[in-house]
Amino acid sequence: MSSNPWFSWDYVQTNWDDISARLVEHTTLTIEAVVIGFVIALPLAALAANVRWLSGAIIGTASVLYTIPSLALFAILAPILGIGRTPVLVGVVVYALLVMIRNTVAGLAGVDPDVVDAARGLGYGRARLFWTVEMPNALPGVITGLRLATVSTVALVTVGVVVGYGGLGQLMFRGFQTFYRAEIVTATLLCVLLALVLDLLLWALGRAMQPWLRTRSVA
Repeated sequence: MSSNPWFSWDYVQTNWDDISARLVEHTTLTIEAVVIGFVIALPLAALAANVRWLSGAIIGTASVLYTIPSLALFAILAPILGIGRTPVLVGVVVYALLVMIRNTVAGLAGVDPDVVDAARGLGYGRARLFWTVEMPNALPGVITGLRLATVSTVALVTVGVVVGYGGLGQLMFRGFQTFYRAEIVTATLLCVLLALVLDLLLWALGRAMQPWLRTRSVA
């Protein structure tokens, strides 16, 4: 039997306190980043969808930030924000913005103009029109953006190990340093499982917020 197996249940049991702490760290950072990113992305997407001359600037800026390699971005942020959680959080929020903005803009652009015109004819103001007509109809695009941003954020958090806060990435890095296969595989499997669970939860949230989809499927 290999003395350095690819997976070891004994390793999981013996190191569960450390593993669970890294998993909680990874999960909370991911959720916080996606929530902050969504709060920033939603008004920007609304502006991009409704003010044409701002669309290129908003999406273009988000695209440029997205193209910066993660290691380089964290290296830029570390001298400004210090080592630890803050630069990782800021970095992953930056990467999440483009995905959420693009999908939200696409969702808003896909709203039936006749529905919007009918709501205006009924006297809907700008805010009421956005929240009660445009957003409900754009939800499929919004949820898709959230799901993609969440899955990519789970992966990107691991890179935060370069500035001392990588969640499960800490286990991966330590495993690669010592070539301890069980540590590397355990952290990798937990990352995949975390991404799948969060994606499934967002899918279920999207279904719950769009009851008309269930009505159509039954019909």
